[in-house]
Amino acid sequence: MNKTFYFALAFVVGFIIALHLAMNADVGEKIENARAANAVFWTIGAVVAIIIWLASPNRGAITRLKDVNPLLLLAGAMGAALVLAIAVIIPRIGAGPTNVMQLAGQVVAGVLISQLALWSSPQESITILKVVGVVVMVGGAYMAVA
Repeated sequence: MNKTFYFALAFVVGFIIALHLAMNADVGEKIENARAANAVFWTIGAVVAIIIWLASPNRGAITRLKDVNPLLLLAGAMGAALVLAIAVIIPRIGAGPTNVMQLAGQVVAGVLISQLALWSSPQESITILKVVGVVVMVGGAYMAVA
């Protein structure tokens, strides 16, 4: 498949992320406990992730976890903490501003991760055009939430 497909897929994933974060925040508000909503969210997610893994043709890949730097596995804890933080933030500033600021942070981090070729990311040098794009993005995020 060509890169256009993956760019479109990334856009759709971003759209779905915004939906699911707002839904999780709403559950936290409705039950008046963002931490409990987050725990339920991650429990359901873990069950679905295990089902998807067990249905995959390469179930044995999990044995290679011993070859992975244990610090990389902190991504799971980071995800749970991030979703909890967003569940707390959305009811206070709204889904729009939360997602706009989150996206601005992702753009900055993404450019840096690509520059440094971290965590299986292909190396992509920071260029003047990318710097301008980041400045426009961050500036646009500021204008969108001001």
